[in-house]
Amino acid sequence: MIDRIDALAAEGERAFVAAASAADLEAARVRYLGRKSDLTQVLRGLKDLAPDVRGKVGARANEIRQKLEESFAAAEARLQTAAPETARDVTLPGRRPPIGHPHLLASCLREIEDIFAGIGFSLATGPDVEDDRHNFGALNMGPDHPARAETDTFYLNGGALLRTHTSSVQVRVMDAGQPPVRIICPGRAFRNEAIDATHQVEFHQVEGLYVDRDVSLADLKGTLDYFLKSFFGPKTEMRFCPSFYPFVEPGASVDIRCFFCGGSGCSVCGPLSGGWLEVLGAGMVHPNVFREVGYDPERWTGYAFGVGIERLVILRHGVPDIRMFLENDVRFLRQF
Repeated sequence: MIDRIDALAAEGERAFVAAASAADLEAARVRYLGRKSDLTQVLRGLKDLAPDVRGKVGARANEIRQKLEESFAAAEARLQTAAPETARDVTLPGRRPPIGHPHLLASCLREIEDIFAGIGFSLATGPDVEDDRHNFGALNMGPDHPARAETDTFYLNGGALLRTHTSSVQVRVMDAGQPPVRIICPGRAFRNEAIDATHQVEFHQVEGLYVDRDVSLADLKGTLDYFLKSFFGPKTEMRFCPSFYPFVEPGASVDIRCFFCGGSGCSVCGPLSGGWLEVLGAGMVHPNVFREVGYDPERWTGYAFGVGIERLVILRHGVPDIRMFLENDVRFLRQF
């Protein structure tokens, strides 16, 4: 694939150098830099390549595209300098300036919001700076919970903190009124993490909450199955595994069958995973949470779930490093 890209680069540069008129140059530009050019098709097809190849091919393709654009600009300047003013064809279409587009995370977050809006969930938001009760206490996270440590949470003056999850918005919504409640809470969260390819101190979450009479675990499974199939595709397989989260009981981690290897085991899902990828956490709302916000746990039941947006986007689009979302590298951003 890289050899083919290099060959396209050589052909394109020769064509730009050989262009003897504006028409010749425009024809060469369409062939080697246009929307239907071979190089553009390579960039659009990066998502279909294996993860260990995608980065190398993408980097080389973007490098070659930049070189070809520079060669085109040089040829254009050469022709304009050589041609007399009267020889310019003013009827030729102008070059359109590049137009921006939504960030990959923003577009995927909007897609997730639309999926849940289609099944009756409304949108709720809350502040990035929270207090201890909304972020920890009301969510059944006691004084000794490890998430309260300064090694995990960013504390500010006066006892305030940067929220570690958007579950705090669920508490605010329940404080404000009685059931039924059916909301999703998208937004930023912050944790005192060591930054690497899979961890960032700032990331995005979507929390979900549904409280009503007779809400069951079956309702939760049906909702998440619909969401994951809508986001990843109709063939997505899902499973629940028992897990512990202080604000739900019972709790479950939610896995999907690895779509890179079909469940046979690969570098993405890991040789010991059995071909499954963990994507989110969920469970039935703990009675202590209901009591904290004034809901009668004998009358109301509900479920909650939380998912990291970066995690979903990395899996769907094969992004190799979470840091790429915040680096503002135009070569990366142009691919999506």
